[in-house]
Amino acid sequence: MAMSLNVSEEIERLKEEITRLGKVCPDGSISVKFGTLFNDDRCANLFEALVGTLRAAKKRKLIKFNGELLLQGVHDNVDVVLLKP
Repeated sequence: MAMSLNVSEEIERLKEEITRLGKVCPDGSISVKFGTLFNDDRCANLFEALVGTLRAAKKRKLIKFNGELLLQGVHDNVDVVLLKP
């Protein structure tokens, strides 16, 4: 496997995947369910630690979601919103 990307590159990839899988909201943000991201084959191959990338992007105020940590299964219906695509 290739060397892991730095956090900024991972976040850029995450933004691309949210844009690919999500739907545009009236305010211009893009929303996707966590389960959709987590269960997508391309995302599974891209992100070694999807949850960590989500937390890093949230900390930088690029995305928002309810809660601190998203867990597969439990939080599949939580919206992950890309604020500035």
